[in-house]
Amino acid sequence: MKLFKWGTKDDSAAASAEKVEPELPKMSGDVEIPEEKRKVSLADFDLLKVLGRGSFGKVMLVRKKDNGEIFAMKVLKKEAIIARNQVQHTKTERNILQIIDHPNIVHLNYAFQNEGKLYLVLTYLNGGELFFHLKNEGRFSENRTRQYVAQMSLALSHLHSLDLIYRDLKPENILLDSQGHICITDFGLSKEMVVNPDDAKTFCGTPEYLAPEILQGQGHGKAVDWWSLGTLFFEMLDGLPPFYNKNTRKMYDDILHKPLSFDRKPHISPNARNLLEGLLERDPSKRFGWDQVRAHPFFGGMDWDKMYNKDFTPEFVPKVASSVDTRNFDTEFTRELAHDSPVAAPSHLGESANEFKGFTYDPDNAFLGDGQ
Repeated sequence: MKLFKWGTKDDSAAASAEKVEPELPKMSGDVEIPEEKRKVSLADFDLLKVLGRGSFGKVMLVRKKDNGEIFAMKVLKKEAIIARNQVQHTKTERNILQIIDHPNIVHLNYAFQNEGKLYLVLTYLNGGELFFHLKNEGRFSENRTRQYVAQMSLALSHLHSLDLIYRDLKPENILLDSQGHICITDFGLSKEMVVNPDDAKTFCGTPEYLAPEILQGQGHGKAVDWWSLGTLFFEMLDGLPPFYNKNTRKMYDDILHKPLSFDRKPHISPNARNLLEGLLERDPSKRFGWDQVRAHPFFGGMDWDKMYNKDFTPEFVPKVASSVDTRNFDTEFTRELAHDSPVAAPSHLGESANEFKGFTYDPDNAFLGDGQ
């Protein structure tokens, strides 16, 4: 499993209304645009290291040249996106990132494009993936797991309040900051305008974390995120998802039919078991959601406001030496040379430039609009 596994994703996200900006006066070719009115571009960043790679592109650690700020830059190839019919999904992923403002969800700083690629400039969280730490440690303590589950629950409840579903909760998509707080990233599978329990129809997600209603193809809604949370909750306490099997067909059958078992798992407390049973309820109409999670005895005594404001001490603090430290990312990627090779615009679509109109996001110069 790797950081930002875009190759298996059915990218979808929430569309936001485009602003109608006043048209700027045309300038002659010999008039230079003032620095403060230029859109951000790849030329504004130093490329430092590779953090992850997928079939649509890669993620790199970058430094903004004018102020030294450090970011994670997600680079996507237009050719691959168009070939897989993921244009709208990619655009809406970017839109979700722009409208979301939550302490446990990664922040979008800039978005831009050139003829061949799309660029999302995100907050760099140098504590690494939750998957990296879970793989190294095997499983987490119950208190540490409680802190992670609480933060994920806050993030999911916020998304659901906006009628968004996430659909890809897994250790690879949870990042830690230098203090040990977590953020959800990668909205390639998210979907907007999900109000009813069967509004979403697409079969998508990571096999281990798929809810039964997705496997049954009966339509699904917000409850799928709580199933995935239960699966990840179990995995953090025990080391593997509850229905994991190398044989995907067998695993799907177990997700649909196998009883949830806590045999030979004395390290999982009664309160944790009860919460897991509620989250891993196969009937989505009976499955626990935010109200039941927030009030559950597993979180007895928790101050949710302090949790939201990160006004607590995480049990685990990752080792981080500097803002550009990458020790918490897989060396399979970080030892690669960070570069961005030029890619031509997709040749098989004459109007491809218009496919990604509205993608640019530059909060410092929002009045510029996006002419691409």
